[in-house]
Amino acid sequence: MRFYDHSGIDAKALARAVVKRGIFGQKGAGGGSTITQQLAKQLYSSTAATTMQRLLQKPIEWVIAVELERAYTKEEILTLYLNYFDFLHNAVGIKTAAKVYFGKQPRDLTTLEAATLVGMCKNPSYFNPVREPERCRQRRNVVLQQMCKAGHLTEEEVERLSQEPLGLNFHRIDHKEGLAAYLREYLRRIMMAERPNPDDYRAWQRPQYYVDSLMWENDPLYGWCKKNVKRDGTHYDIYTDGLKIYTAIDSRMQQYAEEAVKKQVGQVMQAKFDAEKRGAANAPYVSTLSVKDVNQRLAKAMKQSDRYRQMKADGATEAEIEEAFNRRVPMTVYTPRGEVDTLMTPRDSIRYYKRFLRAGLVSIDPETGHVKAYVGGLDYAHFQYDMATVGRRQVGSTMKPFVYAMAMQGGYTPESTILNVQRTYGDWSPRNGSKARYGEEVTLKWGLSQSNNWVTAELMYQIDNTGQGLVRDLQDLGIANDNMQPSLSLCLGTCDITTAEMASAYTAFVKKGIRRAPILVTRIEDGNGNILAEFHPRTNEVYSEETAYNMIDMMRAVIDHGTRRVRRTTTRTAGSWAAFPRLSRPAG
Repeated sequence: MRFYDHSGIDAKALARAVVKRGIFGQKGAGGGSTITQQLAKQLYSSTAATTMQRLLQKPIEWVIAVELERAYTKEEILTLYLNYFDFLHNAVGIKTAAKVYFGKQPRDLTTLEAATLVGMCKNPSYFNPVREPERCRQRRNVVLQQMCKAGHLTEEEVERLSQEPLGLNFHRIDHKEGLAAYLREYLRRIMMAERPNPDDYRAWQRPQYYVDSLMWENDPLYGWCKKNVKRDGTHYDIYTDGLKIYTAIDSRMQQYAEEAVKKQVGQVMQAKFDAEKRGAANAPYVSTLSVKDVNQRLAKAMKQSDRYRQMKADGATEAEIEEAFNRRVPMTVYTPRGEVDTLMTPRDSIRYYKRFLRAGLVSIDPETGHVKAYVGGLDYAHFQYDMATVGRRQVGSTMKPFVYAMAMQGGYTPESTILNVQRTYGDWSPRNGSKARYGEEVTLKWGLSQSNNWVTAELMYQIDNTGQGLVRDLQDLGIANDNMQPSLSLCLGTCDITTAEMASAYTAFVKKGIRRAPILVTRIEDGNGNILAEFHPRTNEVYSEETAYNMIDMMRAVIDHGTRRVRRTTTRTAGSWAAFPRLSRPAG
C-alpha cells in the first residue's frame, strides 16, 4: 500500500524486518525490500553465494532503488518489475505468465486471475498454483482483501470471489515446440559454447572439434556469451540476463519451409519409402544386410541412447539393460499424422524411428547472408539431430557447379567441349544414368545441364586430377570438413557437407563470385534495449565476376533443359526464378 508513497526505500518495513526478523528471528514477519529494491536486485545483482555477500549487496540495491525512483514513474517501475519476474515454469514476465497459467494476454485476465499472479510474487515456489493450488488460492484471497482495503473491491465482491477455484488453464512452455525450434536450440547451444577443448571431445567427435574451433575463431556469434562480459565482469547468460536476440528469420518463409519439409519429406517421400520397404525382413535397412548386421547396428544405436547411458550410470548390468530394452512399455511415438500412444519395447522403438526419412532446409538471402528459413528436421520433439547445420551427408551432383566454376576460373567457357565417353581413371570408372550423345563432343553447358558424370569426371581430370584445387575452393566457400580427402571422385560429391554450408557456398554464384557467410542473428540487446552486438555480412571472394556470370548462365540451362525440366513442371509466378537473376556480362 505504501508503494506510491516511498522513494525506493520503505523505512517502516525496513525497521520492522530488522527488529522482528533480525533481532527476534520471526521468519513470518515479512521482508523490508520494496518493489523498487526487488527490481534493482533483478536488474543488477547476481545470486549471492553467502549471507555476507547478500548483506553487502543490500546497500548497493538501496542506492539503485533511489535512482530508479528518480528516473521512472511508479507505473513504469511496476511494469518493469512484472516484466522481469520469474513466475516459474519458464514463465518470465507477466505476459508469459498469463499465457502459461491462463492461456490469455494480460489485458484479458479476470480479477481473480490477476490476483493469483500478483500473489505469486511474494514467493512463486511456495505459492506455486500447479503444485500447491490450495496454498496459492489462499494467497490470492489475501490479495483480494488488500484490493478491498484499497477501495478497488467491495466486501461482498471479496466474499464472493474468495469462494472461486483458481481456474487454471495451464500450458507448459516447451522449447521443443513452436516455430523454428531447431534454430532456437542451435542458437542456445552455440551462444553458450565454451572455447573448444580437445579433451572434451571423443575420438569420433574429432570432425566436430575441428568445426567448433573454426567457428570460435571466425564466427562472432559462436560462444558470444563466453566472449563478452557484463559491467560486473561476469559473462552473459541467455537464461538469466534477459537478452533480446533478433534473428534474420522471415516468419512467413519459416512457416512455409517447415510445412514444405513435413509434406514433401514427411508424407510424400515417406509414403514411397514405406511402400518400397513393406514386407522386407530387414526394413528399414537395405536387403543386403544380414540379420546379424542389423542386430549389430541396433545394439550400437541402443548404446548411444539416453536410456542406456542413464541405466549404465545407475549401475545396471548389461543383462538388466538388455532385459529393459526388450520389455514393452507405454510410450508416445511420432507418426506423419501426429503423435500416437502405444506399447513398444525401447529396442523396437529404435528400429521404428530408423525408418523415417530425415531432411534439412536452409534459405539464405545472397544479398545480405541473412538466413531466412532454417529447418533441421521433421519434428524437433522427436528428431533432435539437426540436419541443417550439424548433420553431414554426401552431396552428390550439387557438387558439380563448383567443378565447372573451377574450370571457368582456369580459362574454360560454357562452350568448351569434352568427349562424352566412359573412361577409367586408375581403379575408378564413373557410371552415368544416360547414354545420350555418347561418343560426341559436348559443351560444358550441356554436360552440367544433363548432370553428366562422364563429362564432369573428364573435366575434373583435365583441370585438377588430384582434387586438391577443389578442396581449396570448397574451404574458401565456407565448407568446414577436415575429413574431405582430395581425390578425383570428389567431383561427384562423395564428401559430407551440411545444408547450411552448401547454401552459403552457392551465394558466390549469385553475388559475382563473392561468398556470404550465413547470418542467423542480426543484433543482441540487453533487457533495457541497449544494443550489445550487431552482426554484419562476412564475405570473401572465391570466383571472378566473369566466372559467376558463366555459372548463372549454365545453371539456368539446368532449369530449362536439365534432366528434371524444372521450368516446365513449375507454375511460373512473378519472381519464381529470383535465385538466378538476369545479369549483364561484366566488361572485359
